[in-house]
Amino acid sequence: MSDEIIQHLGPLAPLVGTWKGDQGIDISRIHGQETETRFRERSSFEPLGPVTNGPQVLYGLRYATTAWRLEEDEPFHEEVGYWLWDQGNQQVMRCFMVPRGVLINAGGDVGEQARGFHLEAEVGSETYGILSNRYLDESYKTMKYLLDLEIHEEGGFSYQEDTQVWIPINQAIFHHTDRNTLTKA
Repeated sequence: MSDEIIQHLGPLAPLVGTWKGDQGIDISRIHGQETETRFRERSSFEPLGPVTNGPQVLYGLRYATTAWRLEEDEPFHEEVGYWLWDQGNQQVMRCFMVPRGVLINAGGDVGEQARGFHLEAEVGSETYGILSNRYLDESYKTMKYLLDLEIHEEGGFSYQEDTQVWIPINQAIFHHTDRNTLTKA
C-alpha cells in the first residue's frame, strides 16, 4: 500500500524513510544569552493517506524528530506531527507539536515537482498559525515560524528554520534558528 501512497506524495515523496544528520546548529537563548548548540538528529517519515476533507484529498508523512547535543545521550528537542501534500491546491503543510506546549501549522505554495519549498506560520492566523501554552504566550511568545527545505539531487535534504520569539523582558524579537543536513540512516 505504501508504494501507492508514495506516488501521491508530490514533492514530499523523497522524504520517505529514516534520516540522520550531525551537522546541526541551533541558535537559541539560554539563561538570557544567545547560545550556539551543535547537534545531531534523527527523523523518520512514514507515508499516510488518503485523508479526505470533502473534496480535498491529502497525502502525507507521519513524522517524528529527536535531536541531541553532540556528545550527549539525552535529547534536548523532540517533535511529532505530519507533513501533508494538497495536490489540488499545490500546497505543502507541516503540522507539528513540541513537548514545550507549542503547536505549529505551517504551509506554503509548492509545485508538484519542487525540490525545495518555503513554509510559514504566524501567530493569530486562522490558517497557518501558532498556538502556545499560557506560560510561553506570556514570556516567550512564538510570533512567526519560517522553514526553507531543499531536497538534494544526490540524496538527502537540508533545512533552515527561523522561529521568531517575542521576549517581553527584552522588548524584542529573538530569532531562534536551526539548520542541518540529513542523509538516509
